[in-house]
Amino acid sequence: MHLRIIVLEGDETGQELLEQSLRLLDPQVIGVDLELEHYDLSLENRRKTSNEVVEAAAHAVKEARFGLKAATVTPEGKDDVGSPNRILREAIDGKVIIRTGRRIPGVTPVAGVHYPIAVVRMAVGDAYGAKQWRETEDDGDEIAFRTERISRSVCRAVAEFSFRTAQRIHGRVYGGPKWTVSPVYEGMLKEEMDQASERHPEVPYAPVLIDATYAGLISGAADAPLVIPALNRDGDCLSDLVMPMFGSIAGAESVLLAFDDDEYEPRAVMAEAPHGTAPALMGKDIANPMAMILATAALLHYAAELGCQGADGASRAIYESVLEATASGVRTPDLGGHASSSEFTTETIARVRTKLDIWGSL
Repeated sequence: MHLRIIVLEGDETGQELLEQSLRLLDPQVIGVDLELEHYDLSLENRRKTSNEVVEAAAHAVKEARFGLKAATVTPEGKDDVGSPNRILREAIDGKVIIRTGRRIPGVTPVAGVHYPIAVVRMAVGDAYGAKQWRETEDDGDEIAFRTERISRSVCRAVAEFSFRTAQRIHGRVYGGPKWTVSPVYEGMLKEEMDQASERHPEVPYAPVLIDATYAGLISGAADAPLVIPALNRDGDCLSDLVMPMFGSIAGAESVLLAFDDDEYEPRAVMAEAPHGTAPALMGKDIANPMAMILATAALLHYAAELGCQGADGASRAIYESVLEATASGVRTPDLGGHASSSEFTTETIARVRTKLDIWGSL
């Protein structure tokens, strides 16, 4: 299988870290036959094309099945081009975003957390893209409204994928929405979680309201691998808590998945870092490239599942090399080290080359 990856370029430090990750996707490094196709999703080009470039990039990802995205700037103006993420997710028909916090060797986690915590959130709907408006009441008070929506199919995808992930990592499904306060809206996800539990009786299941989920994460609930199904915005907030618990928001990748209709097998995959463009770090070569490098490893993992020769070994080599580099003390400043972005990437590449060379000889 020839691997075609759509590269979605971004802004500021997001673009700089993407360029570091692309050093790992050199066929001379990982030994995988692949082709990179670039689309410029910088704010300047999105404005220039009125987001047409985003739509073209989404079509390419859907066709090629694999995308690697840099962080992009979202302008604040309501009449501006907005974030490309919603356009991409909807056009690709993405249903699930998974972000897995994992222990970084040599870095002390918060609250004694050692087991992986995977947040499986809705990729579309909920607070994102909701219709919003304001009205003024007779007494002069201004009232804001927002009409949100979620769908049964997305709730089912989140629940089913959560239980399959928990089964794979020998963990339990934990958490959930605030179904007691919102039994019709948020209760839809809870209903699908309950039904998925019936389909997967071997997976431990502990549904917990979202506020109690936050409390549990820092008070000992993570005493085993956890998978947390979540609404779109709940999951966005949760992952921004979970990632730093292991040391850095740049310590893990974010993966968007579109599925086939029946078997929930990935049909399209787009990987990125969960963090933003970090403008204060731009041009300083000190931002942590871990998340973007791990995003390349995630893409290769899914490519291997679809039959791409050599991708499985390359994926494993990258995952191991990133964690071994941090274990050996090669860390960027956010993890208490002194390595630059490029130095960390160079160290990771050297370890990947060594692993693949040794594995090949065996």
